[in-house]
Amino acid sequence: MTQADSQPEDRPAASSSSSRAAYLVLGMHRSGTSAITQVLALAGASLPENVMPGDEHNAKGYFEPWRIAVFNDQRLRAAGGAWDDPFAYPYRSLDPREEKRWITRATDLFDEEFAGARHPLMKDPRVSVLGPLWRTVLNDLRLPARAVIPVRHPLEVAGSLAKRDGFPVEKSVLLWTSYMLAAERYSRDTPRAIIPYEGLLSDWRTQVARIEAAHGAPLPGLTPQAAKAIDGFLTSDLRHNAATQDLAAVPHVGALASQVYEWFVAAAQDQPRPIEALDEAGQRLEEMGQAIGVFVSPVTSDLAAARADLLEARQVLAFEQSKLSALEIRLATHAAQIEDHLRLEQTVGDLLDDLLGER
Repeated sequence: MTQADSQPEDRPAASSSSSRAAYLVLGMHRSGTSAITQVLALAGASLPENVMPGDEHNAKGYFEPWRIAVFNDQRLRAAGGAWDDPFAYPYRSLDPREEKRWITRATDLFDEEFAGARHPLMKDPRVSVLGPLWRTVLNDLRLPARAVIPVRHPLEVAGSLAKRDGFPVEKSVLLWTSYMLAAERYSRDTPRAIIPYEGLLSDWRTQVARIEAAHGAPLPGLTPQAAKAIDGFLTSDLRHNAATQDLAAVPHVGALASQVYEWFVAAAQDQPRPIEALDEAGQRLEEMGQAIGVFVSPVTSDLAAARADLLEARQVLAFEQSKLSALEIRLATHAAQIEDHLRLEQTVGDLLDDLLGER
């Protein structure tokens, strides 16, 4: 048996996966969420109908439901926040009637994107800070959640965000802290696995076994063929932006981020620390937001509005271009078939002419 064909002997029984459940990939942008999402998809979970395509920042794909991502941006803006607002956590609820309308919209959108899939797979980092909304949606759908939270060094995330968005390191580190606190807090009552990004790249089988053990259920389609596909996907080019700076030395936010990062590293090694450490960190973040959030959130919200509009336009264009490409392929196929028929008709005509000429 080859490594690609091998399966952990202590995998949960297959019958455990017979009931429906939604896989939620939570955590910060640029922290390995795309990689773990594709692993879960190759292992049998169902991606949404409309998936965000890759670009120069993530050539292998984001695997995000772009319509849900646009919705999430709109919901964050409705509460005065944005995806890059480090104080979007804790969750900002709206007036009960307005909140109900957003939940209804989210439920309808989820149904449209996943169409009753047995194991829907939703990855959008914004879901981390919008956890209460999406957990309500899943509860209303009577769909249990299984969470996966990848852990990547915050300075590696900051390096990636600096290249893509031009963010200063302090902002990115604080964003990482906020998203990770939200991901943990809003999945605390959910079967979940906390996975080291480097461990996923170096030994995904061990990490998948940890996911299955944490969820108490096997991944629905982890076949030998799926394992080979995962081997082909998790290549060395997914390793970049190595952290070289001391996290604790990052001005203003380094000590807080270090406290959160150390907790997640321990959890990813199955050595959990007291949850009170994260509660304390969350309290400090909230106090920071009360002190300076009024100066930060409106600016990030305005910028996010422009970014969200641009994202929606780009995704619609990419979707239409993909449909156009598919149509062009079909037209080319039909044209080739027509040419084949014309040549066949010409051949038949020539044969008939020859037969008639012989008479």
